[in-house]
Amino acid sequence: MSASAANLRTLVLNADMQPVSWAPLSIWSWQDALVALLKGRVYPVASYDDIVVRSANRSFEVPSVVALKAYHRRKTLAFTRYHVFLRDEFTCQYCGHKALAKDLTFDHVTPRSKGGQTVWSNIVACCQRDNLLKADLTPKQAGLKLRRQPFEPTPFQLDMIARRIPQANNELHKTWNDFLYWDAELER
Repeated sequence: MSASAANLRTLVLNADMQPVSWAPLSIWSWQDALVALLKGRVYPVASYDDIVVRSANRSFEVPSVVALKAYHRRKTLAFTRYHVFLRDEFTCQYCGHKALAKDLTFDHVTPRSKGGQTVWSNIVACCQRDNLLKADLTPKQAGLKLRRQPFEPTPFQLDMIARRIPQANNELHKTWNDFLYWDAELER
């Protein structure tokens, strides 16, 4: 196996042939996918062309897409910075500026010093400028207005947002496209 193959990843589909998660995209290392395949937990859907791994007495194609045999329903979401940014569509909830995750921070709508908690309903994505402007004040005290009240999203809501955000083409293998963009307009 070549050194470049060591970094290959496998798209994981649910039993309904949709990604288990869009936020973030459900991806395993090819090694984890091959182990799951050998243990009978997943079906192979697609493999990388001309990439094979060998054991002492067998050869295996490296899976690029696998599907779970049993449907997996996500009930809860981890409360993470990425999920807050995704819920807010990488947009400052005060000025509306879209930014990369590295250029965003999160803001306590009601500051911690005023009893605000670090929970879904009190945290929003915020640009650096507005975060400094708001400081330890409420939005009203700082002369800012929230574009949308923060809320705890469902896994379905986050997945729908994530589907609208384009993936960098270099992150996606060509065998994944058929499973990621069912609702995309076909090329003519």
